[in-house]
Amino acid sequence: MRTTTAARNEGMESIAERLSGMEDLYFPRAIQATAINPSQRKLILLDLLSRDVPVFLERYGPKLTSEELGEFDALKDNYEINWHLNHLRSVMSPTSDELRSKSVTVKNRRRAYLDKLICEGQYFSEDAMREREPYLHHEYLGKFQDLSGRSMARPGERWSETLLRRSEEAILVAKIRGEQQRLGVAERDWIGFERNQQEEEEEEEDDDDDDDDEEEDEKEEEESKETRDSESAEIPVDHHNSTNGVQITTAGHSEQPSLSPLEMQDQMDQFTYIMQQKFLLGEDHEYLDYSKIDNDETLDDHWQREANYDAEEKYFAED
Repeated sequence: MRTTTAARNEGMESIAERLSGMEDLYFPRAIQATAINPSQRKLILLDLLSRDVPVFLERYGPKLTSEELGEFDALKDNYEINWHLNHLRSVMSPTSDELRSKSVTVKNRRRAYLDKLICEGQYFSEDAMREREPYLHHEYLGKFQDLSGRSMARPGERWSETLLRRSEEAILVAKIRGEQQRLGVAERDWIGFERNQQEEEEEEEDDDDDDDDEEEDEKEEEESKETRDSESAEIPVDHHNSTNGVQITTAGHSEQPSLSPLEMQDQMDQFTYIMQQKFLLGEDHEYLDYSKIDNDETLDDHWQREANYDAEEKYFAED
């Protein structure tokens, strides 16, 4: 390790040279205008190194390598510098105890943030959870609900908002059906299957009625009124295609399963619990920045309050 002042200055210049090439390097707002190019950034870094090493380590330490941290060992008699060096090295190469402690801290911070999300009421609302996990929602709740109600206009809603919501609903339904197909779910159990089948049958009935009308017109031209009346009297009542259509519709799809309000609430509780566990396990990275949550020291206050409350409860319980 180099110990002379000249060698240390050379090491610091090398550090400033490397960091100055980073375009996203942080600088206080007051000097951002003067940190436009690498040469200017290097001068600013060297100036800070000569004036306030602890601030330099606090601001840029996480971007240094372990070898670069070694350049500051000659200064670790300074309490602040030594604290920053130990902290940065523990982050780079944590011990098993530090890893366990970090894991506990992260879990506690995520639970604190979970409580915050629950209190705010939006992230774990049914609509928000369904948007994140449409198929899971369908399995727990959606298949017991009336799908048509989600496409209806709501009080005070603009027509453009209704159209947008219907478009978003169509996307969610497509995702659910795509997952059902991927999992090999029987077609009769696909979301919206009954409605689609009913619409198809109604179209077929309309076509059959049109065909019947055309046939009747031809008969009127070819046969006399007496013959037509006779034939009409001989036709059975249940021979009309619409009657057969009703029978097909009834047999063609199963009734939508229904649950009592208490059972639906139980399904909702189970679905919510699963969604909360997914958040705690870090599976919501598409929607949340876990690095900010896991490194947010202000969330520790929540658990400190919880710990104090538990200690008080235990104290009075023992008395």
